[in-house]
Amino acid sequence: MNTIDAAPQRLYLMQLSAASVPVAPGRSLDMVCVCYLVELSDGRRVLIDTGLPDGASLMGLPSIEGSLTVIDALAELDLRPADIDVLVCTHFDVDHVGFHDAFPQAACIVQRRHYEQARGGDARYAAAREHWDHPALRYRLVDGDVELFPGLTLIETSGHAPGHQSVLVRLPHTGPVLLAIDAVMMARLFTPDRAAWPMDDNEAELRASTQKLLDVAAHEGVTLTVFGHDGEQWRTLKRAPEFYD
Repeated sequence: MNTIDAAPQRLYLMQLSAASVPVAPGRSLDMVCVCYLVELSDGRRVLIDTGLPDGASLMGLPSIEGSLTVIDALAELDLRPADIDVLVCTHFDVDHVGFHDAFPQAACIVQRRHYEQARGGDARYAAAREHWDHPALRYRLVDGDVELFPGLTLIETSGHAPGHQSVLVRLPHTGPVLLAIDAVMMARLFTPDRAAWPMDDNEAELRASTQKLLDVAAHEGVTLTVFGHDGEQWRTLKRAPEFYD
């Protein structure tokens, strides 16, 4: 799929919704539902995840910052689903796949391990199956770390889910940006001795993947690591229609 001329030029961070999640008496955590858009130098566009289905909310909680679908977010950039060439599927949890079926023209890229477990009937992914298992979707299965395009690398990071993948985007001015997705949901969890959360699948794999991303960040000279649900961090980031280049 990769061509020598197709390199990332812009990265849009698209926040779709935010919610305040109770975690203890008198204590809550601001979490966001997000997706990402990468524009390549040859004009192609790579969408990473598609957020919650229409009408759904993050963990069933009311939004604290308004709510968009990925279709709305793309429209704010004057784009339609037909303008997306590649859909990177990090994993099939419902808050990441709610509009996969709106992109039948895109090549869908997912880790083989994850796809086979989900297709095998794992109950975790059943709630959104109509979206990620639509018969019109075209999947390309990958195994492990893959350079999808020069400057855009998929990084296998199991632990939150088997075959979860994070994404490294090398931009011409910003430099390398690491999208941890749900391998590391919050900035404070970016440490190898972390504990798993209830929604994580395997603590040993989660810790190994966290260390892997720490090593990637050091080796690549990553200038920005974006954590998948960290509402506090996302308030400090450029959000679409602004972009990193």
